[in-house]
Amino acid sequence: MNVEQALAAHSRWRGWEIALFAALALSWFVLPGHALLANEIALLALFAVSLDLILGYAGIVSLGHAAFFGVGAYAAALFAKHALPDPLVGLAFAVAVSALLGLLTSALILRGSDLTRLMVTLGVASLLYELANRFDQWTGGADGLQGVTMGPLLGRFEWDLQGRTAYAYTLVVLLVVLFVCRRLVHSPFGVSLQALRDNRLRASAIGLSVNARLVAVYTIAGGIAGAAGALLAQTTGFASLDVLDFHRSADVMLMLVIGGTGYLYGGVFGAIAFKLLQDALSAWTPQYWTFWLGLFLVVLVLVGRERLLKPWTWWKSGKGA
Repeated sequence: MNVEQALAAHSRWRGWEIALFAALALSWFVLPGHALLANEIALLALFAVSLDLILGYAGIVSLGHAAFFGVGAYAAALFAKHALPDPLVGLAFAVAVSALLGLLTSALILRGSDLTRLMVTLGVASLLYELANRFDQWTGGADGLQGVTMGPLLGRFEWDLQGRTAYAYTLVVLLVVLFVCRRLVHSPFGVSLQALRDNRLRASAIGLSVNARLVAVYTIAGGIAGAAGALLAQTTGFASLDVLDFHRSADVMLMLVIGGTGYLYGGVFGAIAFKLLQDALSAWTPQYWTFWLGLFLVVLVLVGRERLLKPWTWWKSGKGA
């Protein structure tokens, strides 16, 4: 089997992947009364997929991924308020700004240990948070950026209070990004990312341009995270310092802990589980829901995750497809 045939076999669609895409598309029809919650889950899933690209495929550990999310949110909100309220144009602008931020900061993650990258990425997010707080005449500071009004989607679909239009918009973006990222990670570029993740020195020794690939995937991931932030600002009509807060980076990391890394869909499953668990626990015990969530995650990581995911891992491998 030559390289082309191996890549073709590796990229073959599995039955569970088709079922997942179909289930996501059908969710808009079968969950009309939960569109707002579903829209939030889709946003988080998109954000988690962006982190999985750099963590699960390239091995870049980050605790400052909220930097791209927040920049995308503010870029979309400011664009709608001061330039053009068209959602799609604003989304494209936010993606471009976030990707540019990823490109400019990618040099910071090319060298050093995982601990160094953790501190550097966290520092970048903290700097942006303080800048957003300092320039409150633009960002609104602690009060948030208010007065953001979005035009109808595609010039036809108004934003309804039930969140149906917002969820359809976010869901389409999520499905498109998943499809494009799937093509990316099953391409020679994606395979080379996994090679340098496993052994960067060996990848460099066989002639792979390690730094160029890291810069490319970090830029792409920044753009996708920015899209998630932009969708949040556009569908809520609001952006605040919360989009740059540390808990955003921590939450998306927890989603990947729950869903798993390195197979693209871990962010989707992790976002669903994390948000439903958060929603249920906060309704059950509003004061102490973070305690129970933390306890669940500790048990999951220490004793439960491997056992719980054994059937899923077997199915994912293609043996059950």
